[in-house]
Amino acid sequence: MHAFEFVKPSSIADAVKALASGEAIPLSGGQTLIPSMKARLNAPEVLVSLTGIAEMKGVCRDGDVLVVGAATTHAEVARAAAGDFPGLAGLAGKIGDPAVRSRGTIGGSLANNDPSACYPAAALGTGARIVTDRREIAADDFFQGMFTTALKEGEVITSVRLPIPEASAYAKFLQPASRFALTGVFVAKYAAGVRVAVTGASEGGVFRWAEAEAALSSDFDSEALSGLSVAAEGMISDLHGTPEYRAHLVRVMTRRAVAAAS
Repeated sequence: MHAFEFVKPSSIADAVKALASGEAIPLSGGQTLIPSMKARLNAPEVLVSLTGIAEMKGVCRDGDVLVVGAATTHAEVARAAAGDFPGLAGLAGKIGDPAVRSRGTIGGSLANNDPSACYPAAALGTGARIVTDRREIAADDFFQGMFTTALKEGEVITSVRLPIPEASAYAKFLQPASRFALTGVFVAKYAAGVRVAVTGASEGGVFRWAEAEAALSSDFDSEALSGLSVAAEGMISDLHGTPEYRAHLVRVMTRRAVAAAS
């Protein structure tokens, strides 16, 4: 690991200021950044820790929206969201292992946008708003491909606003060693319709399954998915599974998520 300067601001304004100077990178949970630095794949001159900013932590309800501070850990989301949003709490409680859940944060996960991460499915599946130090970004516009988001240089996620659904659930077929999703599906039912977001399957990253949304909006039952499938083209192919296998998992995990939500 290369030498670097470590800065731990206590406010969003100070963090933004620190990120504007030099080769600075924000550090939230560090579950991806620190290993990449150890492997010398990343060598920032300055690490700006976001973990000391109180206004970026915590979970609260604002009407029909659950507001989660970007520096809130997975473990805290799993605990604090259980009453108002059990679907999100269940997702957070199955990320990684206890060590990962005690350090990793929702903001870090969304900003990194790993194609197999869980939170992008929750954000896209609820039509969340990602709040930064500059603006609010709709989840449908935020995710732009593998490890790519709408964030601009130096822009910091401060909180996430997730509309609370009538019913929701997340089903994940995990890779046993990493506990990342080989394929994960988040399903959320609202009065206006159902949203279905898939992670871990596509080379393009998290995506919505429109055909399933239409079917489930008419009949929120796993049997409504009978006869539906997603194309294998564009699905991830690696040592864990073929594109056809992942396409099959999309359908299976969606059915499981709907059954759990029901």
